[in-house]
Amino acid sequence: MSDTVRYDDRTPRLFFLAAVVWAVVGMLVGTLIAAMLFLPGLNLAPYLTFGRLRPLHTNAVIFAFVGNMIFAGTYHSMQRLLKTRLFSDTLSKIHFWGWQLLIVAAAVSLVAGVTQAKEYAELPWVLDIVIAVLWVIFAVNFFGTIAIRREKHLYVAIWFYLASIVAVAILHIGNSMAMPYSWLGSYSAYSGVKDALMQWWYGHNAVAFFLTTPYLGLMYYYLPKAADRPVFSYRLSIMHFWSLVFVYIWAGPHHLHFTALPEWASTLGMLFSLVLWMPSWGGMVNGLFTLRGAWHKLREDPILKFMVVAVTYYGMSTFEGPMMSIKSVNAVSHYTDWTIGHVHAGALGWNAFLSFGILYWVVPRLWKTPLYSTRLATAHFWIATVGLITYQVSMWVAGITQWGMWRAFEPDGRLAYPDFIETVIRIVPMYWVRLVAAVLFFSGVLLLVWNILKTVRSAPANFADEPEVHAPPLVRDLSAPGAVTPANTYDYAFYRLQHVLDHGIHRALESRIVLFTILVTLALSVGSLVLAIPMFFDRSNVKEIASVKPYTPLEVLGRDIYIREGCYNCHSQMVRPFRYETERYGEFSKAGEFVYDHPFQWGSKRTGPDLHRVGAKYPSLWHVRHMDRPASTTPGSVMPRYPHLATDRFDTSLVGAKMRALRTVGVPYSDGEIESAPAAIERQARAIAAEVEAQQGPPGLADKEITALAAYLQRLGTDIRWRRPQPQAPSITVPAAPVAETVTPPAAAAVVPPPVAAAARVK
Repeated sequence: MSDTVRYDDRTPRLFFLAAVVWAVVGMLVGTLIAAMLFLPGLNLAPYLTFGRLRPLHTNAVIFAFVGNMIFAGTYHSMQRLLKTRLFSDTLSKIHFWGWQLLIVAAAVSLVAGVTQAKEYAELPWVLDIVIAVLWVIFAVNFFGTIAIRREKHLYVAIWFYLASIVAVAILHIGNSMAMPYSWLGSYSAYSGVKDALMQWWYGHNAVAFFLTTPYLGLMYYYLPKAADRPVFSYRLSIMHFWSLVFVYIWAGPHHLHFTALPEWASTLGMLFSLVLWMPSWGGMVNGLFTLRGAWHKLREDPILKFMVVAVTYYGMSTFEGPMMSIKSVNAVSHYTDWTIGHVHAGALGWNAFLSFGILYWVVPRLWKTPLYSTRLATAHFWIATVGLITYQVSMWVAGITQWGMWRAFEPDGRLAYPDFIETVIRIVPMYWVRLVAAVLFFSGVLLLVWNILKTVRSAPANFADEPEVHAPPLVRDLSAPGAVTPANTYDYAFYRLQHVLDHGIHRALESRIVLFTILVTLALSVGSLVLAIPMFFDRSNVKEIASVKPYTPLEVLGRDIYIREGCYNCHSQMVRPFRYETERYGEFSKAGEFVYDHPFQWGSKRTGPDLHRVGAKYPSLWHVRHMDRPASTTPGSVMPRYPHLATDRFDTSLVGAKMRALRTVGVPYSDGEIESAPAAIERQARAIAAEVEAQQGPPGLADKEITALAAYLQRLGTDIRWRRPQPQAPSITVPAAPVAETVTPPAAAAVVPPPVAAAARVK
């Protein structure tokens, strides 16, 4: 007898359509902020600025567009691979509508400036909990469907889906540990170096297990379907899967080369990043070789065109990534636009192109109608390809230009370009090229939307999901004459051994889903624990500096404003031990200087100069004018204006809750300091406002947000003694770069803050 199963295709349809909608939103915002980078007049403070929209763009593309594609593809393919309906229709509905509401809430919170300031993990702690709940719902539906499957063998795509579910759960929970001080606000449970390690353990592996492994699962299902060919190699799939799951989790620290991260962690991340190249290319080879015998279809089929370019870009990105993890290469690429080009090559070339190919293949089948226009799909392919290549090349050129100008010296030992703005002005033409590329790519997305819309509208009226006829559930008849049963111990053991030898150990493992999941979890945990245990339990990794003190209450408020406005998107706070950085910014950063930073603010891109040593470099009036009209202090600046900071009052109602939350995560505030915080804020704010007024600045700033922000900026980098770079003059002697960490430099090298600012600081 056979069994009839009616698949739940309504859920995949909804997720696929949602993915198309969010693709438009995410890439529209991306195009807008590409223009904002060099046309600052497009920024409309306080809500529509680059600092607030950039996290919205990344979250919309990653979690809205790509996330919906993952859920759609997983739910659609696993029913056919397991020959059963999804475990629960109710869970499917909760998952879909809950995820869309989450995305809307995330967009509102980010535009409002509510952020945790951690790359790809900016959402407030309340939404982190919602993400965890929805992910559990997804996992229950996924594993429940496996439990009721009618196909014993778990196809390779299921392995990658499973690993993604387990890994994302571990990463999200580990990196989201925070101490709330309100319904939306919180501080990271980790500080400084530890927070940086946790963030890039999460950040790199969010790329690995949200943007890579689930899409590899989609590739292993939809590419063979579109090509009408079997997967090239089952054995290569096994090697690809297990090596990727084990190796990927170690590679995060390569994002932190030459920072205050201990050298051993940085080197470990580099080594495993290099190892990662081989399993990644194993997946690429398996994908491309699956097309053997189907290459003739590429000439006519835009679906295969998209998929081939996607797999090729997967290979290119997974070669460029390990290459950029090499320290000498990373010294060139880090903090430059090269990294931006690399990230977009993966997100657009791999994720978006594969998504486009899947959508063009699956939508006609789910709506029981032919694709509206193959010509439009082909036009979309060529427009998107030209846009993608143009985008990447422009960022390569911009990144190499930045690196070359930052490190250039005159023959007499002076910096050739001491003012950071000189670099910004030089690469503006590349930003124009990037904007053109972004418009091209977005135009292709609009063609996709029109093609999909016309296809869906041409679907037959009242079409229903067709029933699928399959074999009945797998149940061994142990009562049949001559059956090999556990009761026949010797015969049964021999039978099982022979079965394993005939079909392979991994084939036997695939039928034991609990054991398979445990092994995946162990493979993920090894690298995580090796990185985390020494960092969190060996105090020698972060040397204490006695002169480093907690931020004053006003500086806490200023730091929160800095984070709210998204300043971390364009500025770093990490002076690396390169001569060209110490000459430009000052003493290189020490691990012990960040022990009270929740979260850390090292940044990942320098659109503006590093700020770790900006404290006491300029008078407070300079900061007031710079935030109001950046070009008035820095001609040629592309920074947005923030005029509202000079008119909006800072909020002191939560300062006590903020300081108590910080004390919970390790900042040594006393009860007396918390109780006297309002008075301390008023005292320090009045001193800064008086300083600004004495410098011929605007009066009445004692209760304004700009004063709190200035207090924070004037504090940065002043906790240790160091010699500020002097105005450059011709010199024969070239100073050597610092090579060792010095906790307390000689007193003669001290830089004393301005008297008013120093007196205003509450110790």
